[in-house]
Amino acid sequence: MIGKKRKLGKKIHELKSGDKYTAEKRIEDRDLLMYLGLSDDANPLYIQHDYASQTPFKRPVVPTVMLQGMVSSMISMQLPGPGSHILRQELDFPKPVYHYAEISFHLEVVEIDVSQHKVTISVHAKDAEGDEVIKGVMVVSPPYEPESMTAKSLENFY
Repeated sequence: MIGKKRKLGKKIHELKSGDKYTAEKRIEDRDLLMYLGLSDDANPLYIQHDYASQTPFKRPVVPTVMLQGMVSSMISMQLPGPGSHILRQELDFPKPVYHYAEISFHLEVVEIDVSQHKVTISVHAKDAEGDEVIKGVMVVSPPYEPESMTAKSLENFY
């Protein structure tokens, strides 16, 4: 990675209301196991079929914070992209997501505040049945324009 140029995401002046990003994700066992291992989360509702079968959910569910992490990744890697930082999030999870679910994510820039250097992105996700499983907004600081390295290095010359 050292010495390689990395592309930044869209800067605030490159964004416009209506910019969109969509993605399809399938929740696989490996994704769940990696998340649960990294977070040290052993909630039986997430992994134990015998326990989950005795709840209103009837089977293990995907942790909502894992779904939020998927949205966060889409923001930091796609819209606006690398260099972005989430300032605030308001997400609802109206329907549980189950293991092996196929989720359609839809992100859209709905507001741009240049003076505060932030954009509001609406977030919607639906399962294969078309039911909404995530809805809300993320307020994001898009990448800043880096200073010119050439101009900075010229300060050492007369």
